[in-house]
Amino acid sequence: MTTTDGGIAALEEPTRPVAGVWVVWLSLISIGVWAGFFGPIQVLLAQQAEQFSPHHKEATLALVTGIGAAVSTILNPLCGALSDRTVARMGRRLPWVIGGLAGAIVAMVLLSAANSVLWMVLAWALAQAALNAMLAAITATVPDQVPAGQRGTVGGWLAIAQTAGVVAGSGIAAATGSIAAGYLTIAGVLFVVSLPYCFDSRDLALPPSARRPFSARQFVGSLWVSPREHPDFAWAWLTRFLMNLGNALVILYLLYYLKDAIDLTDKEAEDGVFVLTALYGVITILTAIGGGIWSDKIGRRKPFVIGSGLIAAVALLILAFASTWAMAIAGAVILAIGFGTYTAVDFAMITQVLPAALDRAKDLGVINIANALPQVLAPGVAALVLSLNLGYSGLYLVAAAVSVLGSVLVNKIRSLT
Repeated sequence: MTTTDGGIAALEEPTRPVAGVWVVWLSLISIGVWAGFFGPIQVLLAQQAEQFSPHHKEATLALVTGIGAAVSTILNPLCGALSDRTVARMGRRLPWVIGGLAGAIVAMVLLSAANSVLWMVLAWALAQAALNAMLAAITATVPDQVPAGQRGTVGGWLAIAQTAGVVAGSGIAAATGSIAAGYLTIAGVLFVVSLPYCFDSRDLALPPSARRPFSARQFVGSLWVSPREHPDFAWAWLTRFLMNLGNALVILYLLYYLKDAIDLTDKEAEDGVFVLTALYGVITILTAIGGGIWSDKIGRRKPFVIGSGLIAAVALLILAFASTWAMAIAGAVILAIGFGTYTAVDFAMITQVLPAALDRAKDLGVINIANALPQVLAPGVAALVLSLNLGYSGLYLVAAAVSVLGSVLVNKIRSLT
């Protein structure tokens, strides 16, 4: 598609505000994607790991999630780069949404029938590949279609969708009564909430004349975005990596943390994961949309990102020394206040420091490495901390320190205020 002045609409910086109904469709499909990620990560995979390997549950869970995160690290930018070059009539993002949706449903069915660790590993790797194809595509629609002055607000709604997806995923996993039913229900929810977006994506088509050739060598090279040429993008990547590493250290072993540190029973811990996630979700919704709208109104991003990261670090300190359920709840509340604002405003900030319109999805995929790589590294970091007999207190202190560092380094981003 070209504009009347000869420009390519799919590559131009958007200026027309997006309609509210489109934001609803985008939010709904995002809920499904995040439910697909975190229902398994927070509950179902941990239950399967304990079922198949009760004496080595931590190592088994680390293996499955680590391989899945490695797949995510590669597939998200790869799918993004391919979608940047897709010239289908329906648009360059929508084909990847539809294909990813089909693959994710198949993966959930396979996980529901898994009877070994190997089966878990392969099925979860497929799930990560498919869900990341969807995530790469729907994330890129924001810089494709949303003007910069509206991205804090849209980022707030997407932060709400992410939180709602996490809550929905863990809630489904806790309420369905069996591992298989949990996976199949998540697959059904993902299908239903994705349909409105698939029928009304308003995706922009790329004309064949604008498509660049793809080569594996060029793609691998493009994953390195020069910090010298694009320093703000590099600092944005590093700060997000650090913040997500701190968060991954908390989420990965949450079920075991509630059992071992807070001394809950198996059933209480499973229910506790849902309660904490739901409470986190409600507060995140309030802070995400409020922070996103406020940052749009005053035209500033950095103070929100820095402040919210420091608030999250305070919450991690509370969790590090928690010994009661009440303290765990307090930590979750403060963590939600921090991460709600962070998720909304940091996303808006990142979309404003992308190097090139031609590579929006690929560059956001590179940013997603900062989301996925911590999931690969977190099991190793956690295993090291726990092997030193520092316990969950030591693990959460490390998470707090990493979050503080990520907040402070946001000051290095110069092009935004």
